[in-house]
Amino acid sequence: MKKFFVMSVVVVVTLCMAASVFASMKTVEFDGKGAGKVVFDGATHKAKGLGCKDCHPALFAMKKGGAVLTMKDMEAGKNCGACHNGTKAFGVKDAASCAKCHKK
Repeated sequence: MKKFFVMSVVVVVTLCMAASVFASMKTVEFDGKGAGKVVFDGATHKAKGLGCKDCHPALFAMKKGGAVLTMKDMEAGKNCGACHNGTKAFGVKDAASCAKCHKK
């Protein structure tokens, strides 16, 4: 009985870890308020070595429908702008980069 319990716990933990890996690879879309929908590609960020904890919950809430994201805040280094500052990743202030996130 004890072996069954231990094995069950191992299976559940393994499945949870696998689910969290695949969850971070999904694509999420946001309303871009006239600039075109914003597409966040988790797989692209994961391929660059980032994990969920790099942004959640410090830069972004875990639940959908949290704080409103604005370009003004991002240009001030908040949310996406914490990394997309032109140094660590392409900058949110760079007009040539708009189409990397905003899809018409």
